[in-house]
Amino acid sequence: MSDDLLTADIQLIQRIIPHRYPFLLVDRVIDINGTQSAVGIKNVTMNEPHFQGHFPGLPIMPGVTIVEAMAQTTAVMVGTALDLADKELKVFFMSIDKCKFRRKVVPGDQLRMQVETLRGKPGGKVWKFGGTATVDGEIAAEAEFTAMMELPA
Repeated sequence: MSDDLLTADIQLIQRIIPHRYPFLLVDRVIDINGTQSAVGIKNVTMNEPHFQGHFPGLPIMPGVTIVEAMAQTTAVMVGTALDLADKELKVFFMSIDKCKFRRKVVPGDQLRMQVETLRGKPGGKVWKFGGTATVDGEIAAEAEFTAMMELPA
């Protein structure tokens, strides 16, 4: 792999992680720096199903989906860096720590998720990440999370 930062568009994202509508929560991953860091982009639209009930008349992206979007960003980062497209990568949450929500995320917002690897290496199953989600430069959410990554035998 070259020293250039990588990008994953929606087609590559779907080749790396198994998530699909309505639970595919990242539209693009940019600035992929190996397995070290990346930025996920999520364009928040009123068409998303969670806005039907969260909350009627006051659509707010649920905090758990923001954390999930950060986690999907890390899976795409690792999958892109390790050339795991079409390899049926499975990623499972193990823990979420230091999670805080700072502002509402609403339709029309663009969520930028800056993620970094805190612990983990190629070939390892358990990885720890840190993430910060922002809208227009304002922190919306932050968390540390641990995930187990599985490849089929």
